[in-house]
Amino acid sequence: MIPIEKEKRDGQASIEAGKKVSVFIDASNLWQVQKAKGKMFDYEKLKRFLYVLFATKEVRIFYYAAYPEDGTRGYGTDGKHKFFTFLKKGLGFIVRKKPLKRIVIHSELGDSIQEKGNMDVEMTIDAVYHSAKYDTAVFFTGDSDFLALITHLKGEGKKVYIFSSKNNVSQELRTGGDGYFDVLGIQDDIWGREILNRKKNSVE
Repeated sequence: MIPIEKEKRDGQASIEAGKKVSVFIDASNLWQVQKAKGKMFDYEKLKRFLYVLFATKEVRIFYYAAYPEDGTRGYGTDGKHKFFTFLKKGLGFIVRKKPLKRIVIHSELGDSIQEKGNMDVEMTIDAVYHSAKYDTAVFFTGDSDFLALITHLKGEGKKVYIFSSKNNVSQELRTGGDGYFDVLGIQDDIWGREILNRKKNSVE
């Protein structure tokens, strides 16, 4: 287990034991972190890690992911949906998912398709709507777009912690919460299998 990096010389908040914790995982953003590690998160280990780290009996985990629609890949997507089911039924996660949006881009070189699966709105709605049910918010993301949400939650008296990596987190988000964890520095507490084919896997 690693300590929180001291991003602020004065007034750095410490983790308070026994608080209700809600966790918001941006799967798309953290895919880059997993590629850098060369391993996948083991979400069962991650859940146990969070219970111990925050010394709490209540952790609610929200997981946000976009997935490719059938027929848009050269391989089946059944494994993706089985994974979502495991998170929901096996680990008790609250899974928010939606198909990747396919956008046709026209140019002089011809048409191309771009896929987008941003889940920022869904995460923000959940964090605000369920705020009465937690004391501490944990965000697994590095996206600076969440800074306004974090500022709002802190103004409501919530403690907010960010989990990301140094190559995948904005400076504003890194210093905007009450503490920051570089997940690449967490040893075997949260990591699972190695990524064998990074090109074939898109977003976990």
